[in-house]
Amino acid sequence: PVSGSLYGSRFLTGEIGGSVTHQCFYSITPANKYDRKYWCKVAGSGVCYTIVSTTGYTSKDHAGRVSLEDIPQNGTFTVTMTELKKSDAGTYRCGIGVTNRDLYVSLTLTVLADAGPLGQTELIRGELRGSVTVLCPPGDTQGGEKRFWCKLGRTGCTLIADTDGYVGKSYQGRIFITPRESSGAFRILINDLKKEDSGLYRCGTGRLSGQDSPRVVALQVTAASTIPKRPRFLSGTVGGSLSLKCHYDPKGNYEKKYLCRWKEGSCSLLLDADGFVHESYEGRIQIASSDLENGTYTVVMSQLREEDAGWYWCGAKNRHTEHTSSVKLLIQKEICSSQDPETSTLVKPTLSSSPAAHSTPTQRSITGLTYEMGTVTQSTSTLLPAAPPATFVTSPGEIYHKSSSGESHLLPVVLPALILLIFITITILALTKIKLQKETGEERSTMGNLEGVSIPAGLSPVKEQTMEETPSPEKAQESRADYSKRRWMFSGTGTASVVSL
Repeated sequence: PVSGSLYGSRFLTGEIGGSVTHQCFYSITPANKYDRKYWCKVAGSGVCYTIVSTTGYTSKDHAGRVSLEDIPQNGTFTVTMTELKKSDAGTYRCGIGVTNRDLYVSLTLTVLADAGPLGQTELIRGELRGSVTVLCPPGDTQGGEKRFWCKLGRTGCTLIADTDGYVGKSYQGRIFITPRESSGAFRILINDLKKEDSGLYRCGTGRLSGQDSPRVVALQVTAASTIPKRPRFLSGTVGGSLSLKCHYDPKGNYEKKYLCRWKEGSCSLLLDADGFVHESYEGRIQIASSDLENGTYTVVMSQLREEDAGWYWCGAKNRHTEHTSSVKLLIQKEICSSQDPETSTLVKPTLSSSPAAHSTPTQRSITGLTYEMGTVTQSTSTLLPAAPPATFVTSPGEIYHKSSSGESHLLPVVLPALILLIFITITILALTKIKLQKETGEERSTMGNLEGVSIPAGLSPVKEQTMEETPSPEKAQESRADYSKRRWMFSGTGTASVVSL
């Protein structure tokens, strides 16, 4: 039944000779507060003829039996029709604007001979991002009947939540149907109010289509809010801790502050300011501090577990009102742990020093960086000396690595260089030998022109010649071995020269 920022009931029932009262609800804006309000009836031609408006106009057929009252500070205007006739049945519009085609909501009036008792629509107002509490009458007193909350629309009442665990998608984590009281009554708690929550609702027991629940509520969410924006999500890690700051109106004189866990339209109490702590949270949850002047209290949770993830409600209540707010807790696993390698999502390096282990390195991508097993390829990475061997430590944009066998990483580089050095050395020696042989051949060709040099004392040329030509058997082997180091060369005059290689 919402049209823009205007809403009201789609159906109205009265009895002949009786009266009906219809309420239209609108958002409190300057345009809506001071613009014309009207009530008209749609004719067969489709034209909506004005019956009454805030300009002072009243149709002749309804003079004396129709009235319109506007209450701008509440965002409502009420139309009352008395002395109902059967001809009054039909389609009407309540609207705002200069013409009857501007902002409006249509409804159908049914006039019966005996309509029975009619319930009055209750107006409940809430602030944007705030919370509201709706008290539903006992209705059916059978304890087994489910309780529900639905929103009235063009085609009926759309289910929002019930005690069987159903909760509409847009209300996840922010609506709670309280247990039935001894009188049979129950409450609907809604927090984190949104503009689109404005509208007409019905609460009751039993079947959704049943007409035994006359309780109709008009919820109006004011755009202007004094409640500050607060984060709807908190993040923690397994084994860690976090603190949750809860807010309430310090002028509300709330007698009880609590924290409960929301699930499927219900909220299980975890702890309160009176000292209660749920057994499953013993030793790891507490109210750490409370500020009565500013209306806050802080809940600390420690030793977090994966199953702690979900919706939680802060609450403060007294006999008449209850203020709630919700937050969703997200639990993350630790990415890497040197104490328990099985929980690490990183690949450990290969510590083998064999070159084959490095011939086909495995690559993976972590946080957008690529590294080889055992080798970090990011140039900005640094080695952390405090880290234990074979441990990865990750930070945003950096990966650090330390290996217990640093020599194995140098071997693939040093060995090829060493082989290359040996090859170069052998090549240089071979070239040097060839060069020396060439130079020796040139000396042989020119030796005949050289003059004889003096022979060391104690040796005569004749004796040296005899030793070279007829060596003794004992010296023959030595002479052959010595031939590579010394050569006897004779000049044309018979004079010998000694050349040492």
